[in-house]
Amino acid sequence: MLTDTVLKRKGFEILTQSLGILDSERFVSLILSEPFDYTEWQKDLYGDMPLDEFYERVKTARR
Repeated sequence: MLTDTVLKRKGFEILTQSLGILDSERFVSLILSEPFDYTEWQKDLYGDMPLDEFYERVKTARR
């Protein structure tokens, strides 16, 4: 398990690689500025997607 500091650093690195610095900062600002329920967000994002489909999408996105 990663430490909180390492997790935050790696997470922001991934965000900036994907979104760029400006949109990464904007994303973090949006998350911090409004009420946010991570569990509900995940339900909306992935719905009833089977775990094997989710795993395949992750593998594809990482390539």
